[in-house]
Amino acid sequence: MEDLSMKQKKRNYLSSNFEMTWEHIEPVFQELQLRQIHSAADLEQWLRDRSELEAALEEDFAWRYIRMTCDTSSEQLLADFQYFATEIEPKVAPLNNELNKKFIASPYLDQLDQQKYFVLIRSTRKALELFREENVALQTEIQLEQQKYQSITGAMSVQLNGQEYTLEQASVFLKDQDRELRQQAWEAISSRRLKDKQALDELFDRLLKLRHQVALNAGFDNFRDYMFQALGRFDYSPEDCFRFHEAIEKEVVPVLRKQATARKKALELTSLEPWDMEVDISGKPALKPFANGQELIDKTIDCFNRLDPFLGDRIENMKLNGLFDVESRKGKAPGGYNYPLAETGAPFIFMNSANTFRDLTTMVHEGGHAIHTFVTADLELNDFKHCPSEVAELASMSMELISMDEWDAFFEYPEELKRAKRDQLKDVLKTLPWVAIVDQFQHWIYTNPEHTAAERNAAWVEIFERFGANFIDWNEHKDAEAFLWQKQLHIFEVPFYYIEYGIAQLGAIAVWKNYKENPKEGLNNYLNALKLGYTKTIREIYETAGVRFDFSAAYVKELVHFVQNELELLEQ
Repeated sequence: MEDLSMKQKKRNYLSSNFEMTWEHIEPVFQELQLRQIHSAADLEQWLRDRSELEAALEEDFAWRYIRMTCDTSSEQLLADFQYFATEIEPKVAPLNNELNKKFIASPYLDQLDQQKYFVLIRSTRKALELFREENVALQTEIQLEQQKYQSITGAMSVQLNGQEYTLEQASVFLKDQDRELRQQAWEAISSRRLKDKQALDELFDRLLKLRHQVALNAGFDNFRDYMFQALGRFDYSPEDCFRFHEAIEKEVVPVLRKQATARKKALELTSLEPWDMEVDISGKPALKPFANGQELIDKTIDCFNRLDPFLGDRIENMKLNGLFDVESRKGKAPGGYNYPLAETGAPFIFMNSANTFRDLTTMVHEGGHAIHTFVTADLELNDFKHCPSEVAELASMSMELISMDEWDAFFEYPEELKRAKRDQLKDVLKTLPWVAIVDQFQHWIYTNPEHTAAERNAAWVEIFERFGANFIDWNEHKDAEAFLWQKQLHIFEVPFYYIEYGIAQLGAIAVWKNYKENPKEGLNNYLNALKLGYTKTIREIYETAGVRFDFSAAYVKELVHFVQNELELLEQ
């Protein structure tokens, strides 16, 4: 194994023992603001020094966020997070804006390598265009409100058979062959979620109001239009998103409807209930690719090693340095993430494993993000590592697919491996309508900012049912259907971060197609794309990966057809 140091990289500008308090941070910003720049070389050194400060701030914030999400019940960890959010970030934001002005106004800007710095200059100009002093306090308030979602959902648990389970753990029973047990589990999970529906509605109402005000302050009619600019969506528009929704409705929904009909027939049911969608229709017990969190990590290392020893080394070094928290427990925030540590050059992987097949795919997904963190760690500027989501999710979703042939690290028997691949490809198709639903819902939410909670639920149901409503009979579960959107963390915490999953899923299918045709070239192209970080445009990064940045109806049809063919081969 290659020895990788997971310690903080050597600093050249800040002291090694720099204290992350405002008293120490402010003078560094002042020095950067007042520094005289006499040449293009001076400007590049200024960028490197600024980058070092940004990386230090980001890593400090990262650990505060990680520790808080690992234990949402700790008042001290919450206070540590809130200190940064209330005492550091609001003060940093206007100073960063001044540094952006200094950079763009520099007489030496045009003497820089315009190809190397094109993306950075474009992004900086956009940030200057959007910055408003009055939004700083609002952004702080939004961040503190968003955290409440984790506190509410992290406290959720249910009692089943006299035992307490987190919702993630309880969802394992939805795969059981015993339909009565599945129903009991689903009803327990659903009723527990609905218990907090009003609290989550009120939280979202507050977030909606704050976000809309941010947009108005920045000169936009609505938060949707503001976010398209803030997220740097230079390559596509809301209209492109709507065309994507239509393509998914036309090309994917009929395929899933056919699969649902086959499921209903196999289970000998007249209609599918919410607890009938996860059970294996073969009558076999749910796949169990690992026994516990430690085994999940070890088998992932083995899987990545088989793919390429370079990849396995990175995941193993994460294990050796304690950069995982993977098992579900009460008081832990929901979901999963890969959080890059900007100075260390390694990431932290957080997830809520309940020892299911879905946890395997979550791990390789986050593992793709982790590899992205590692291969961009030595890029010259911190900004070069800030990839747009369309690129970040290409890294993770491609890894889900290109790692499949090495999943015998998780499955002893060939038939189980074949089942796992079938389930994965079906999930790939299921992802696309869900992305379209969540994205279209957010377009509606933020372009109708005066809506009521009841109107919001009605809009959700209308959009959900347009895409098949998961092909479930919701007649007896209207409340559960209407509030289903509340389980989607992104809607609360990272608004408009969702269409990227659909775009990247198409890109990932194409990456996998290339990999199947030529594994060595396909993997190299994938890694070469990741190594670019955000030094090239999204289109150029996709081209480096050997795929198109395209989510047109024709491309959707082509890639869905490819997945269907692969599914048919696995079902022979």
